[in-house]
Amino acid sequence: MKLITFCVPMYNESESINELYRQLNELSKSYTGQYDFEFLFVNDGSIDNSLNIVKDLATEDSRISYVDLSRNFGKEVAMLAGFDHCKGDAVIMMDADLQHPPGTIPQMITEWENGYQDVYGKRVTQNGESFFKKESSKLYYKILGNFSQVPVLPAVGDFRLLDRVCIDSITKIRESQRYTKSMYMWIGFKKKEVEFVSSERFAGETKWKLGNLIQLAINGIVSDSTAALRLSLYSGIFISLMSFVYMIYILVKTLIVGSSTPGFPTLTILILFLSGSQLIFQGVMGEYIGKIYTEVKNRPPYLIQEYHTSTKEEVSE
Repeated sequence: MKLITFCVPMYNESESINELYRQLNELSKSYTGQYDFEFLFVNDGSIDNSLNIVKDLATEDSRISYVDLSRNFGKEVAMLAGFDHCKGDAVIMMDADLQHPPGTIPQMITEWENGYQDVYGKRVTQNGESFFKKESSKLYYKILGNFSQVPVLPAVGDFRLLDRVCIDSITKIRESQRYTKSMYMWIGFKKKEVEFVSSERFAGETKWKLGNLIQLAINGIVSDSTAALRLSLYSGIFISLMSFVYMIYILVKTLIVGSSTPGFPTLTILILFLSGSQLIFQGVMGEYIGKIYTEVKNRPPYLIQEYHTSTKEEVSE
């Protein structure tokens, strides 16, 4: 039988893990005799009781595996650790907070059996999200779509089923500054959309703060395109042309009317404008240079403190 891995990155999700496991376990029972299942939890440096709960579950269910990272590396890297250690012919990536409804998974499996290799979930409704977050998300995807070199799918995240061929392809990409959403599109393969209604968090508060979302947005723009650098170039050309036109205007005005000492406000505005523009352009270049600096260190994307797994024979029991 084919083996399907449920891969769940977690960071301080102790209040949700038991319920998530209960729902996934009930789902797996409906496929008895059709598929084998592996439950893979990736502990991304949790400081609560998340890992101990998973360990207790693992003593009762031999299908449970876990990877305990040495510290908090972030969700993007935690997902890579999951891809590296999953055994399944397919992996279903989902969050631990139950905002990704397990009830959508049977449809994903059906589409996988129909030949699709990347079955991704698309949110049609986001319950529990603030108006600001919903609108800022729409704006972000519009901006990212104009910058990205690969197609960007709005309202599509990490909730998806990936065939083994997709998993093996993603694990070959060893970037430490990861933006997995663009990697899904970059690798290609046959894709299929499955719509779902995003649930509210089962318990606790979101770990994503405004600063994290801004950083993710910057990574999305910078990681997959040099368009920001090109925009800086075009802006620099435009500002230079405007400055040249203004210079001609001042020269002609001086020749015709004569020089006037007043003009300090204009000079101040021009200096501040040009200085601010230069700092912005330097900041854009700094983002790219910083990523180059991080990558050339060639450090491993993550380190593991503990890894528990079951043999395929145990998983099949």
